[in-house]
Amino acid sequence: MKAMSISTTSFLFLSPPPPLPPLSRLSQPSFLPTFKPKPLFLRSPSTSSRRNPFLTRADDGDDVDFAGPDEYEMEDDEIEEVDNKKDFDIEYERAGDDDISAVQSMNFVSTQGWDPDSLVDYRINEDEFHKISLLDCDFFIRKPPDPDNDVYDFREMYVTPPDTDVYSIPKVLAPMPQKYIRCAQSDFGCDNVTEPPVEARRDPLYKYEREIEKVFLTKHYKNRRLGDPEFVLDFEEIYVIDSKTKSITRAKVLLLEGEVEIERATCLL
Repeated sequence: MKAMSISTTSFLFLSPPPPLPPLSRLSQPSFLPTFKPKPLFLRSPSTSSRRNPFLTRADDGDDVDFAGPDEYEMEDDEIEEVDNKKDFDIEYERAGDDDISAVQSMNFVSTQGWDPDSLVDYRINEDEFHKISLLDCDFFIRKPPDPDNDVYDFREMYVTPPDTDVYSIPKVLAPMPQKYIRCAQSDFGCDNVTEPPVEARRDPLYKYEREIEKVFLTKHYKNRRLGDPEFVLDFEEIYVIDSKTKSITRAKVLLLEGEVEIERATCLL
């Protein structure tokens, strides 16, 4: 049997292979894109770039001029509504009165705090007083000098029997003003008509007398004069002089709707 021989071929290198270049020098294939990282810069958020969600901004479609509130043109319906609101928005807060300059009289005597019905031992100059003639008495309230003759000084008051000079102190049933105030005078009473005996041809057939039981002094609002264009009476400050009791007090004013008392702030006089 013939034996087979296997030959082996070997390659001999006469010198070692050249060294490979480092990886950093290896060129990238042309089919891969070149990537260069960009540095990152961190910026702090600016206050100007923040948007306040509560600020009111107009839409892009609205042509609004922000020059000022006066640029807004109201329609006729809106103008009428505003005018009506001004007419009925009444401020009930009482403003300060316009004080009247005080002119002190040389004969002024304050009777505040004196005992009612007590007689005084002097006579007064009745020309310096408002004389209010009632059925049962005559009431005197000091009259400061004023061309309108409607200023009252309640710090000095007297009462007398009709047409006499016996002066006494009236009953004061409520606190009186400490300053001059202007008042309008009105009265409550009845007309008495009698038929006196006719003794001569020209004697009157009827005798007319006004019997006044009460007098009301209503304050002028803000002490305005009667001829003032804005003159109005203040019906919340009324002083009542009573003939029978020879007294003066301040009236209690109630506003009624039917027979139910209502609050002052909800009413319009």
